[in-house]
Amino acid sequence: MERLKKINYSVLDLAYVREGETLNQTFKNTLENAKFVDELGYSRYWLSEHHNMQNVASAATSILIGYVASATKKIKIGSGGIMLPNHTTLSIAEQFGTLEALYPNRIDLGLGRAPGTDQLTASILRRGDNFMNYDFEAEIKNLQQYFSSENNESKVRAIPGEGANVPLYILGSSTDSAFLAAKLGLPYAFAGHFAPQQFYNAVEIYRSQFQPSEFLEEPYTIACVNVVAANTDEEAHYLSMSMYQGFLNIITDKRQPIVSPEKTQLELASPEQKYMLKGMTALSFIGSKGALSQSFDEFIFESKIDEIMVSSNIFDQKAKRKSYQIVSELFR
Repeated sequence: MERLKKINYSVLDLAYVREGETLNQTFKNTLENAKFVDELGYSRYWLSEHHNMQNVASAATSILIGYVASATKKIKIGSGGIMLPNHTTLSIAEQFGTLEALYPNRIDLGLGRAPGTDQLTASILRRGDNFMNYDFEAEIKNLQQYFSSENNESKVRAIPGEGANVPLYILGSSTDSAFLAAKLGLPYAFAGHFAPQQFYNAVEIYRSQFQPSEFLEEPYTIACVNVVAANTDEEAHYLSMSMYQGFLNIITDKRQPIVSPEKTQLELASPEQKYMLKGMTALSFIGSKGALSQSFDEFIFESKIDEIMVSSNIFDQKAKRKSYQIVSELFR
């Protein structure tokens, strides 16, 4: 199991809203979880931009990143990701330039091209629905220009932002962004926690097509996966019911706050919904430390990834932190 000791391990947090909980408490949970994994040696803690969802409170991602960075010490805090078509590149350069000035060498900027929401909400965020022709590559290069020190002669400058040390990561849930991350010589993070179908193809494309850049000499892959760890396999599978209900709510377009395992209604899912649910959660690691040790070892051997990023949609916060602890014991 030496493979587990050779890769980094991180967290993706969507600031999940639990049933009966205020947003204030949701954000406090995020903060306490980040502080907890900071002490456990996790590499980074990423927050993801989503909109118009009752169960996810990370819409104002940059603000939440600052909130978490202010109370942690060593861990890198970043976006997994910022959905770049929802913003101007200048505003993102300014926001992350500000964060980097406040928390030097601790801010990551993961970038995605998806809307992070439904089409109607996306059209409002983007002031129109002409986002099918969005040039993601050109906008990333534009963002890099704002971050560069060479932009100091431009008529439009990002202050803060210019000269900031903010590493960029390309996010993807299909093969499209794998080609782009390889072409630009940037690290690549795959959203296996909800779209695992093209994972192996995407990481192979990225590695085979990778072109070294001033930012990165060798390809670097992050796999975001669902993880529910507990003292026993039975407890882990019980806790995972909240996660499965959350995905079923996406399938049935009922995006409600997260419920405890005893309040889930998975038995009501139709055969078609169960089939979709199985597909969405194919990259899920659920079980005790012993079971996860073997399954992670096999996954890392097959995928040759450089970093595991865990997404843990667990209702009980103590159980969630226990899951994070077990993962850290596996990878330390």
